[in-house]
Amino acid sequence: MNILLLGSGGREHALAWKMAASPLTDRLYCAPGNAGIAQEAECVALDVANHTAVIAFCGKNNIELVVVGPEAPLCAGIVDDLQAAGIKAFGPSKSAARLEGSKGFTKDLCRANNIPTAAYERFRDPAAAKNYIRAQGAPIVVKADGLAAGKGVVVAQNIAEAEAAIDMMFSGGLGEAGGEVVIEEFLDGEEASFFALCDGSTALPLTTAQDHKRAFDGDKGPNTGGMGAYSPAPNIDDATSARVMDEIIEPTLRAMKAMGAPYKGMLYAGLMITRDGPKLIEYNARFGDPETQVLMLRLMSDLVPALLASIDGQLKSFDLRWYADPALTVVMATKGYPGDYKLGSVIEGLDEAAKVEGVQIFHAGTKAEGEKILANGGRVLNVSAIGKTVKEARARAYEAISRIHWPDGFCRSDIGWRAIEREAR
Repeated sequence: MNILLLGSGGREHALAWKMAASPLTDRLYCAPGNAGIAQEAECVALDVANHTAVIAFCGKNNIELVVVGPEAPLCAGIVDDLQAAGIKAFGPSKSAARLEGSKGFTKDLCRANNIPTAAYERFRDPAAAKNYIRAQGAPIVVKADGLAAGKGVVVAQNIAEAEAAIDMMFSGGLGEAGGEVVIEEFLDGEEASFFALCDGSTALPLTTAQDHKRAFDGDKGPNTGGMGAYSPAPNIDDATSARVMDEIIEPTLRAMKAMGAPYKGMLYAGLMITRDGPKLIEYNARFGDPETQVLMLRLMSDLVPALLASIDGQLKSFDLRWYADPALTVVMATKGYPGDYKLGSVIEGLDEAAKVEGVQIFHAGTKAEGEKILANGGRVLNVSAIGKTVKEARARAYEAISRIHWPDGFCRSDIGWRAIEREAR
């Protein structure tokens, strides 16, 4: 079949790499893609926000499946529009994508269905929000209700930080996303990422992953979209995984179905593993980034039939197989990220880096200019590796990074530290 993938990041490169290997894939297109994706798919200059143009492209090129990578098109209803045009599309409908598009919607759904999550309140008035913060104390978490490209969450260590976050959001610092805020209790524990493929009624758990959100070593610095990840997550055992499915994922699926918005696609639960068990921090309505990069390295099964089973409501009798070996990815970002950074710096040595055993390099924000590869974003490369242990996977990833010449880039040097500490015990 002819497949169109929408997106341009590292997640999409990993998905393209996996889908290109499927015997079901005839021609693979990606819009808009990047320099790395161009090695797996034919990149096309389509504006993914222009649903009419996307549908027209599908008609002209006999596209039988569209896979939507990023959250913005999902929340804008691209799946609904594609399906109305008779084109199969992987991802939730606009009404189901509210699980990511509105943090307040998700929190209310948790409250109504006894799904374990942090205590919270919603606010549209800054004065009322600040009064609540003062009454609760710090640390406390301030979240913009809408999509904010990974920048809508502030974990405030004191009242002043929390009030500054309120002022920033309500003054338009995050655009429309900050028109309403959710203020949550701070949860103590260890984060983990849990993924379930859903078909509206059935949820099929994938393997787990853990990512590093902070920009710098030692989990210091500002929150980012993710500076690295590894899989499996060592803090989710089989018993915890069963609890996540029973207490969080399946009640969510039942609630969405009951409100006439059945959830189909990838449901990504950001969790905090607390002393009381797993609690939901937030939902994402798509594959995670950079977790997808490690998941695709470990996925033994063909991805394309799994995506089709999700769309067709056939997951009940479906299974996925995984390699036992762990995988790890290190994000290389442009200096200055997640703040201001410059575009266009030259990256060299990628071919040499890719020769390291077990390594796969996924491009997140690159563009080709003749023979040169240029940085074209904040997060630019995902240097990923698989190994017998997390320690071996990490050694391979950093060996590959040592072969990359990019003076304007940086990365953390401690990705996977928790897992490696556990391996050493």
